[in-house]
Order: sequence, then C-alpha cells, then structure tokens
Amino acid sequence: MMTNACGVDFGTSNSTVGWHRPGVPALLALEDGKTTLPSVVFFNTEEDSVAVGRAGIAEYLEGYEGRLMRSLKSLLGTSLMDGQTEVHGRTLRFMDLLQMYIDQLKQRAERSAGRPLQQAVFGRPVYFVDDDARADALAQDTLAQIARQAGFSDIEFQFEPIAAAFDYESRISREELVLVVDIGGGTSDFTLIRLSPQSALKLDRQDDILANCGVHIGGTDFDKQLSLATAMPLLGLRSKLKSQAEMPSSAYFNLSTWHTINFAYTRKALSSLQSVYSEALEQNKLDRLFTLIAKRAGHWLAMQVEDAKIALSSQEQTLLQLDEIENGLNLSLSRAQFDESITRQIDSIEHTVKQVLTQAQVAPDAVDTVFFTGGASGVPLLRQRIAALLPKAKAVEGDLHGSIGSGLALDAARRFA
Repeated sequence: MMTNACGVDFGTSNSTVGWHRPGVPALLALEDGKTTLPSVVFFNTEEDSVAVGRAGIAEYLEGYEGRLMRSLKSLLGTSLMDGQTEVHGRTLRFMDLLQMYIDQLKQRAERSAGRPLQQAVFGRPVYFVDDDARADALAQDTLAQIARQAGFSDIEFQFEPIAAAFDYESRISREELVLVVDIGGGTSDFTLIRLSPQSALKLDRQDDILANCGVHIGGTDFDKQLSLATAMPLLGLRSKLKSQAEMPSSAYFNLSTWHTINFAYTRKALSSLQSVYSEALEQNKLDRLFTLIAKRAGHWLAMQVEDAKIALSSQEQTLLQLDEIENGLNLSLSRAQFDESITRQIDSIEHTVKQVLTQAQVAPDAVDTVFFTGGASGVPLLRQRIAALLPKAKAVEGDLHGSIGSGLALDAARRFA
C-alpha cells in the first residue's frame, strides 16, 4: 500500500519532492520532466503574470520587464520575513512570496504522483540561523506555517544531512561510520552517523547519530565572494574618490548577494550612488554600474558568476563574459582566484568539521566514509581540506541535488506508514 507522505527538500537554489515507492526512483518530476525546481519566482510586469523555476529564469533572461526573486529560503529566520516589497505596484509580503513557491511545489508534486500528498517530512539545515536558537526555531515554525497553508495536514522535520545519510544507507551492504557533508546553497551541514542495512529497518535512529553541526555558509556565499573579488571591482568596488576614501560598498554587496539584488534598484540606493559620482576617480567603472542597474541585470550578472564558479570546480580557467554591461567586456578567471576568494568560508567549514569530530569524540582515522551531497559540495578546495582532515575515509558522491529529497521520502514512508 502506497503512502500519501512525501519528503520535501526546499532548497536555497533548487527544491525536490520525494515519494517513496519500492523499486522506483523517489524523486518526482516537477518541471519539464526534471526532478529539481529552481527556487525562483519571476513577476512578469509586461504579461502581469508569475512564473516559477526554469520558466521564471527563462522569462527574465529573455528580457521581459519584471522582478526576479531567488534564494527564497535565505529569508527564513531573518527580519525580512516580517517585511514586504513592491511588485507590479502592489505590496507583497515576503511570507506570501514563500507561500506562492511552496504552493507550486506541492501542486506539481501531486500532479506528478497522481494523488494528493497530505503528509510531509520537510528537510531543514542543522541551523537556519547561526548562534541564535530563538531565530532558528522561528524559521522552522514559519516554514511549518507555510506548509500547512499549502495544504499539508501533517508536517515533520528532519535535518538535511541525516536525510542524505538515509539515502546512502539504502545502497550499502555493511556497517559504516559516515560523515555526511551537505553543502547546499545557503548552509553547510554535517552529520556523523553509523549506517547499516540492519539499522535502516529502525524507526528511531537517535542512537546511531553521533554528532550534528552546521554553519550558515553555502554555494551562494561562494558566488558572493567570487563576485566581490572579480566582477564588482569592474563596476567600481574598492575604487577611490577624490578624497582617497573608497567607493561606498553597499550597492556591490547587495548585487553580489542573491536575495538582496533588488535592493540595489531602489531610488534611495540610486540616489546614494549619484551623489558620489562627481567625486569618483574612475567614473567609467561607475558608468558600468549604472548601466547594470538601469537594465536591472543584477541577477543576470549573478548567474554569470555562478556559472564561473561551477566551471572553476572542474577546470583551471574560465571566462566571465559581461557584454550585457559593456560591449567586449570580459574577465579571465582562474581556479587560484576562486580558491583565494573563498578561503575564509572554507576555513569556517573546516572548523565545523573538526567540531563534529570533537562533539562525537571520534578520531579522524575512525571515519570510514565521507558522503558528499548538495550542489556546492564539489568545490575542489573544500574536498581537499576534508580529505586532509580524514585521510583514511573513502569519498563517495551522492546525487548532489537529489540525495536529500530521496532520503526525506524514505523517512516520510517510515514515519507515516
């Protein structure tokens, strides 16, 4: 008898929904036969319509006038969740923005499954918010409220790296001590857990979990640091004014951070930049910045940087092409530049891995396997640092975008059987 329970991986960059059926891949098709739905909403001003996922990105890139919203999950646990923005001349609460996306996620999953999905285990990072238990609890409560409004009657939560561990456990033949490394768009989460075919039959796995740790750093932070180090200086970041002071940096930080890009387009932000233009020593760079803002091409630039990050994870060089800003403008990027730009973030991730081992009181040599999941887990510098920490552990790469959703589906089937 098949269950009406599903696993929902609402991700910073992409989302999946898993529905467990023995012998059948768990992930449901959500858009054009694909099992991932980019966590994107595009408000098309010309058509007075709303598109989500790849369709929203396509409309934005085709040049339709409108407002692109991405990295929606990053809003959870922040003060922005109580705020609002203006879209099509109308006020939109950020709460309603997330509701719109989760509604779509559920509806598409139900169409794919051919049945209502009333019960769900939602994935969550170890910490939505670092070092703030109250904000972290509020983030989960907010997501639960949104899920209920979307029509889920029974909602549970599971840490995302534990869900990934369940997916890996379904394919092993002996007991292993596994460090799950889940580097998503917004967070890096780690679970040290004992897995085995026998343990997979248990509903309560608390005794098998040796430690959990997380840090609010993910793939979008890698994008941000690469952008600040390479693209933003072409637009005037760290350039000088006549007073020898540096250009105000707020616009550049907004444009390099997915969920704040639209803040760079406000009248206040534009007025602030115009007020210092006459004092700038490199006005040609500010001209590029004004062009980008006039075209509302901030998300386009962020996508170019994200593509460069992905390319530099598998090759030593890539070209950042910026013709949208200025004809013929491009920049050659190297793996070494990428590594340098994210060193502080990788240091924090390495420190968190050490915390996991300390918390579990486990020697590095005792770890059998490092299981990588999450779209940003393939960054070479990250892999190198973890391999150096755990030299005897074998590295296993799961479905970088699907392991969590598949594991959540397994968990949902057990909990709601």
